[in-house]
Amino acid sequence: MTNQHDTQLPAKTCSIEKLVTMKSDIEKVLKGEKTATRRNGRYADVGEIMVLDGQSFRVDQVYHQSLGELTDVHAQQEGYDSVEAYKQSILSYHPGMPWLPTMKVWVHEFSQVRE
Repeated sequence: MTNQHDTQLPAKTCSIEKLVTMKSDIEKVLKGEKTATRRNGRYADVGEIMVLDGQSFRVDQVYHQSLGELTDVHAQQEGYDSVEAYKQSILSYHPGMPWLPTMKVWVHEFSQVRE
């Protein structure tokens, strides 16, 4: 599989079933408010299908990004109004974790499959 820059991706570190698991995030995806998830590992390949509450979502892009590159537009893909709101949410899930601008995460962008 390749990413948006057409380079080879490393092996997945987890399965797509674990990409979006928190109830609040699932609700955001189902409402169309969340169209991306950032993870420390790579959970999906481009084209892979994620099923949430019987609805299918296709992974459109997978790429590496540093936390320092995040913009409010990226935070809105995650279902938050701003980078600061996204940051506070992530830090609340992972107490004691530092927010390092140089830390790289895997971005998984997805869209609903319409039949």
